[in-house]
Parts: sequence; structure tokens; C-alpha cells
Amino acid sequence: MTDLAHPTPATRLAGIHAATVCPFGDGYEIDEAALARHVAEVAAVPGIEGLLINGHAGENFVLDPGEKSRVVSLIRAAVGPGVFLTSGINAESSLQAARDAAAAEAAGADAILVFPPNAWALGQTPEGVRLHHEAVASACTLPIVLYQAPVGAGGMPYPVPTLLDLVRSDRVVGIKEGSWEAAAYDQNRRAVKAVRPDVAVLGSGDEHLLACYLLGTEGSQVSLAAVVPEAVVALWHAAQAEDWTAARAWHEAIYPLAVAIYRERPGSYATARLKACLTILGRLGNGRTRPPIPPLPPEEYRRLEAALAHADRAARALPPARAEAA
Repeated sequence: MTDLAHPTPATRLAGIHAATVCPFGDGYEIDEAALARHVAEVAAVPGIEGLLINGHAGENFVLDPGEKSRVVSLIRAAVGPGVFLTSGINAESSLQAARDAAAAEAAGADAILVFPPNAWALGQTPEGVRLHHEAVASACTLPIVLYQAPVGAGGMPYPVPTLLDLVRSDRVVGIKEGSWEAAAYDQNRRAVKAVRPDVAVLGSGDEHLLACYLLGTEGSQVSLAAVVPEAVVALWHAAQAEDWTAARAWHEAIYPLAVAIYRERPGSYATARLKACLTILGRLGNGRTRPPIPPLPPEEYRRLEAALAHADRAARALPPARAEAA
């Protein structure tokens, strides 16, 4: 739970932070009005402690540097100063990543999430990883969240020694732990906590949030919370209260939706599926993504509609979530 008396960047990361999408207009331009509505609606849900913007769900890989900065400033204006904003930094060049970090700070971000360059899927070195993060850290004063990539993402996940090297910097306050595999999550969390117990290790595999919460975590940065925020918050509160029966019930409610969004191939369509869900729910005017991700076929919409209907039915059958104790 967030320490309201003595908040720090690490404690501000506690709880559920929704990873939001970036709506586009007919010409693939950022739909600024739709973006403002989307983030304000998600941030207003009780129990949402902050937002992750310019993440994978926000299509940071197809936004240019000016657009990423504009996203931060638009969202800051839409949600006000009280919502904790973590902005993703995703660039192949360490020099560009540094410029993006400086721009995110100037636009109003509270923290940055540093993604590994996609080229590291082919392999990385400890020296290269350190150099990339040092370049970003030198360009701004914001606290840094590391991104631990899925175990299936080639060479992108950091080995434990590399993680421990990175957390030696007091600028690092959290890790978005996206290993997407419970054993790797547990190993990484234990190793980091042994040397930096103050670092927030955020269980952020949308398909297995319950497992992460059982193993231990300070919170999550997840895109599922931008689609069904009330259900994800309810799961979190049940886990915090150690009401594992209720937590399992909420897991069962959202599990088919998580599978439909994230497990179906190709995984690169996850953002398109998130936008499709929001369109089905009437929260976005369209599910448009930028090329090379094409429009989803009708069968994808039918699968997502069924999963959303299941989540809604299950949520209606469950008692209201009990907020975590103060």
C-alpha cells in the first residue's frame, strides 16, 4: 500500500497502475481528445494509483519523439498533478533514449520506464546494458523503473547478475517484472530484494497476476487495468487482504480475457486487441493501430466479445471488493 505520510517514488509505484493506449484518428494522427478521455476515465477508477504511458500498449514503438513528449503533456493536463505518471522510454539508440527521457521530464512525467532496445533480442552484454541506462539517467533527474522482458523474448531479459548491477544505482526505484513466467519472476524478485529491499518489484504479467501476488509484489503496471480496471483492482485488494478465495474468483473472471489478449498469436497484436476491447465497451471510437499492425479480423472481435462478456458476468456474481486496510 502507498505510504501517504512519507511517499517516495518506490511507494508511489505501489498498487495498480494502468498501462493506457494511444488512440489514433483516420490519418493515424494521435486523437488528442480521445486520449484525454481515455486516460481520465481510467485514472478516475478507485484503486488505480497511477498510469504507465508510452508503454507497449501505448504503441511507443511507432510514435516519433515529438509525439511521445506530446502524449506526456496531454495526459498530464488531462489527469492533473495528483496522478503518478510513468513514461516509457523505448529507443534503439542510447542517445535518443536519453533525449526522450529529458523530454518526458520536461513534459511532466514522474518516473521513466526504460525498455531494452529491440536489438537486444539477438543478445546483450552487461557493458551495453549499463551504458544504455547510464545515458538515460544522465539526461534527467527522474526515478527509473527497469523493464524485465518476457522469457520468450530472445536475448532481451536481463540475467540476474545484470539486474543486480542495474539496481546498484539509487536512481532505480522499481522493476516492471514482465518475465511472464512464475519461476523467473520469483528468482528475480528474490535476488533483487536481497540487495535492494526498497526497490518495488511489480508483478506485471497480465495472465498470472494472481501467482505474482501470492509470491509477493508491491503492485503492477498492466494494460489489462485499462480495460477492466475495477476487476484488476478487486484482485489486487483481495490479494492484499490475503483473501485467496476471493482473489482466485477474480482471477477466474479475468483469465479468459487475459488469454484472448496476450496468449493468442501473434503477440504483437496485443495492443490491437486492447483497443478492440475498448471499442466493444464503447470507450473508444475505433480500434485503429498504426501499421504494420493491421486491423483485427472479425473472429478476433468475437473472441474478445465473449471474454469480455464472461468477465462481466463473473464480476456481477462476486461481492464488492474489499479495499486494502489502511
